[in-house]
Amino acid sequence: MHALITGSAGFIGFHLANRLLDLGWEVTGMDSMNDYYDVNLKYGRLEAAGFSKQAIEVNRPVKSSLNQHHTFILTGLENKEALNTLFANAGGFDVVINLAAQAGVRYSLTNPYAYVESNIIGFVNLLECCRHHKAGHLVFASSSSVYGLNETVPFSEKHTVDHPISLYAASKKSNELMAHTYSHLYGLPATGLRFFTVYGPWGRPDMALFLFTRAIFENRPIDVYNFGEMERDFTYIDDIVDGIVRVAKHPAKPNAAWDGAHPDPSSSTAPYRIYNIGNSRPVKLLDFIEAIERKTGKTVVKNLLPIQPGDVRRTYADVSALREELGYNPSTTVEEGVGKFIDWYREYYGV
Repeated sequence: MHALITGSAGFIGFHLANRLLDLGWEVTGMDSMNDYYDVNLKYGRLEAAGFSKQAIEVNRPVKSSLNQHHTFILTGLENKEALNTLFANAGGFDVVINLAAQAGVRYSLTNPYAYVESNIIGFVNLLECCRHHKAGHLVFASSSSVYGLNETVPFSEKHTVDHPISLYAASKKSNELMAHTYSHLYGLPATGLRFFTVYGPWGRPDMALFLFTRAIFENRPIDVYNFGEMERDFTYIDDIVDGIVRVAKHPAKPNAAWDGAHPDPSSSTAPYRIYNIGNSRPVKLLDFIEAIERKTGKTVVKNLLPIQPGDVRRTYADVSALREELGYNPSTTVEEGVGKFIDWYREYYGV
């Protein structure tokens, strides 16, 4: 199996590439290496995967020094010509796993065009390449943020998601609609995964666990929004990767029972599917912070603040569909996952 992973220098992409290589897959990774967060961390992930910073040049494929079946190319989805060349030279991808995106809810409030360029224009470019180069299966990252103003929990793929409260969420909802269109028109098997607060080693510096851990080790207070009255379905990276691999191996199929008079948003008469991928055990934010304090042996001062625009108060994934259809079974506890992250953080940053 040959997989293209977009955003392969990112948090999830890095771990997914390692898992697929361990399973004997051929992996081509690509990343724009944008500076939304510290690019040194992205290059650190690439170094760990066998790609030296000195060997990486724009639009030039380079082989990993650790695995001959792993290739990386520095380019972005916005570069239509480079993307088309990549697909043409590959001779066909069995699976395209799109993890590249402009991430972040709060950043979208001040930098909206970054989301249009990457998450809309870039995604159209990818869809066109999948269409014209006959990709076997498109797996693409959506987000729990698409549930927006919905307060019915747990969040189900069968709920409507028509009320996003950030441009980031709207762009992810758009990806789902665009993928369905290509699935319907061109028979492209497409599976969207709504991620729920992924965390773990090599995680993103803009996410809560990283921010809180860094502040604790630097003896700084942390900002806790909605006065701590937040719950998140924190999901450990290994559980997420397990779910992605299961999905990648099972291309979406048409739902023969789909009824246009009573449409199911999670499936279609086309080969299209949407799954939640989370832990299905929401954790109070203050409890999450306590787990960090226990592992570090430090107590942090908390600045309790009002909720920020674009934030939702609670996320809670119904993962029954992914569990029943593909055997997905997230098992990592927050205590265990936080512990593994902090062990990595101490080693990587020498604290």
